[in-house]
Parts: sequence; structure tokens; C-alpha cells
Amino acid sequence: MKKFLEGVNKALDVIFNVLRTYSKIVLLAVVLIVSAQVISRKFLRHSIIWSEEVALLLMVWMAFISMAIGVAKNIHIRIEMFYDRFPKPMQTVATWVGHLVTLFVGFILLVNGYRLVMATLTSTLPTTKWPSFVLYLMIPVGGFYIVYCTVLHMFFPGAAKLFEDPEEEEETA
Repeated sequence: MKKFLEGVNKALDVIFNVLRTYSKIVLLAVVLIVSAQVISRKFLRHSIIWSEEVALLLMVWMAFISMAIGVAKNIHIRIEMFYDRFPKPMQTVATWVGHLVTLFVGFILLVNGYRLVMATLTSTLPTTKWPSFVLYLMIPVGGFYIVYCTVLHMFFPGAAKLFEDPEEEEETA
């Protein structure tokens, strides 16, 4: 059983690293698409008809991937000013409450994102004619990784080391 769980964990880590790299590519693609649209409209007096729809899709994808990455790296938004003033037992309680809230949000994204994907299987986006579910696909994926990373943080506190970006380590060294 332990080997199976290690294999699952390794596979999920590989997928997570692919998503992290993908989010970097998506950000670059959004910048290029929007820039091309602005240049085309301003100087060529012609709009790229699919640019807004594709940029929106990529932004939605990047948002949900980035949320999962933020949870994995334990850098999501929280109020540290008050937390640091709490006594240690209260900090522990606050940390667990934060984990439970994050777990709940991830679960909601996973379940409702899946429902949204299923509800939009038969419709298409107006300009590109891509299936509409593609727009919402990263919602349950992000929700899954939020749940996964939160469970790791709850029961394996050193888990954030699994999600360190080698490129960031080189920059800080």
C-alpha cells in the first residue's frame, strides 16, 4: 500500500510540475495575444476575432492553476499581523482553521467545477467554436490540487518542500 501511495504522490507531483510550467507559458501567451490584438487594432485597423475569447480562457486557466500553486507553496493570502501576536496554542488553532477553510474551498471548487464542466459539455464558445467545458476545465483541476496540497500541509507539515520551484531556488541563491 505504501508503494502505491508513493506512486500516486509521485504522479501527482509530476502533473503539478507540468501545471506550474504550463502557467508560465499561459502568462506569456496571454501577454502575446493581447499585445498582438492591441497592435493589430491600433496600427492595422483590424481586430483578431478570437483573441479576446482565447485570452479569457487562458486567464481563467491561469487563475485556478495559480490558486493551487499558492496553496501548495503555502503563500496564499492570510493576515499575518494578528497571527504573530497570538500565543502558540492559538496559532496552532488558527493554522488548522485556515487549513480547514482552504480544504473546504478546494472541495467546493472540485465538486462545483466538475458540475460546471459536465453542464457545458454540449455547448460551444461563440468565436472559436471550442467546447465550452474547456473554459471551465481548470476549476475542478485547481480544486483537486488545492485539496491535495492542503491535506499534505495538514498531515505532512514539511510538504511545502515538495513544491519548491528549482528556478526560484537558483534565483535566491
